[in-house]
Amino acid sequence: MKKLFIPVLLLLVLLVSACGNKSTEETTGDSAKKTKKDTITYQSENGPVEVPANPKRVVALTNAGDVLALGVNLVGVETWSKQSPIYEEQLKDVEVVSDEDLEKIIELNPDLIIGASTNKNLDKLKEIAPTVTYTYGKLDYLTQHLEIGKLLNKEKEAQSWIDSFKAEAKATGEEIKAKIGEDATVSVIESYEKEIGVFGDSWGRGTEVLYQAMGLKMPDKVKEMTSKDGYYMLSQEVLPEYVGDYLIVSKYNDQDSSYQNTETYKQMPAVKNNHVFEADGNAFLFNDPLTLEYQLKFFKENFLK
Repeated sequence: MKKLFIPVLLLLVLLVSACGNKSTEETTGDSAKKTKKDTITYQSENGPVEVPANPKRVVALTNAGDVLALGVNLVGVETWSKQSPIYEEQLKDVEVVSDEDLEKIIELNPDLIIGASTNKNLDKLKEIAPTVTYTYGKLDYLTQHLEIGKLLNKEKEAQSWIDSFKAEAKATGEEIKAKIGEDATVSVIESYEKEIGVFGDSWGRGTEVLYQAMGLKMPDKVKEMTSKDGYYMLSQEVLPEYVGDYLIVSKYNDQDSSYQNTETYKQMPAVKNNHVFEADGNAFLFNDPLTLEYQLKFFKENFLK
């Protein structure tokens, strides 16, 4: 009996051990799979970056509106985004941070940081959380949103919005051109102390919607002078040379708008024909989905009223 008992006992020990090893392997395997699913590799303009597959605490030093449009939680944004009335409700409890607020960003415990290539302290930001940067103007406004979608693992949602927006904007553009004429021109300006900026087709302020999405025309001189930098600074005296049949004025409360009281301004055809539409500068600054939808609605209401 003793001789039989020893081999049987040994066999039981071996079986228990084998089951334990299998259980450990399965657990380890599941853990590895889980870890793999928790992150994705995003191909940024500076190379691959390992980022959360479902980020929960994002600090956006740029492109905050794109993040909001995709329903991802923000814990920190730069000051310009905080001032946009379009984001006001969604950002009311979100902290304002800059690329120099390293301690504050650490306290926010982000799992992803989105920044501009011109931001300071990028190496230090990368030590806090995975950091992805973009160069302003390198991508067109729709491709930029798609890239943010890829980064946040929401590419399908981003592409769906792009397709819908393009269709709506094109239809609106055709409706507007049918009313004002195919060759009618539109200019977009902002004032800065003693100078005025006029914008090309990709500098926010509704320019992407007007010229790219809706296909409206800008004056030839504006097109020529903004072709290099995307905008052009000019004096009040020469403003009439750059204003088309319609004028969009992006305004801020603290902005010097005294030029609008001059005879030079008042005698422009766009002004005399009541073809001037004034917009909230803070609401017109960006070119993310939330802002673009607001701008499209603004243009539709003003051009077709």
